[in-house]
Amino acid sequence: MTQSPEQSISPAMTQRVLIASLMGSTIEWFDYFLYGTVAGLVFNKLFFPTEDPAVGLLLSYATFALSFFIRPFGGILFSHIGDRVGRKQTLVLTLTLMGLATVGMGLLPTYETIGIWAPVLLILLRLVQGLGIGGEWGVPYC
Repeated sequence: MTQSPEQSISPAMTQRVLIASLMGSTIEWFDYFLYGTVAGLVFNKLFFPTEDPAVGLLLSYATFALSFFIRPFGGILFSHIGDRVGRKQTLVLTLTLMGLATVGMGLLPTYETIGIWAPVLLILLRLVQGLGIGGEWGVPYC
């Protein structure tokens, strides 16, 4: 008689998966709240200063929303990578991607320094974060 997949998973393995998921979710939600706060307070002034203040605020919130639209693509992409490479390595990759994009945003020059490239790079880094978060959510459960 063969064992079902549920019976073959040890409690220690379940605990490791739960801790890894908790760490990933903590990082994600910390970024979520931090980015939302900063987008509402300063991003319109730093990355969209040539726009009307209301339009700049809407553009900064649009960069906030952008990662939510790209998440499903990250889940699809990283679920395939997780099947081929392994879920643990893929989870580490998605967390690293998320962390590097967050650090990149922290080091990003403003509009006054590099012009239009500042909001373009902000959008690209936000897309990378969305891919990483989508992969983080999709990989452990696939």
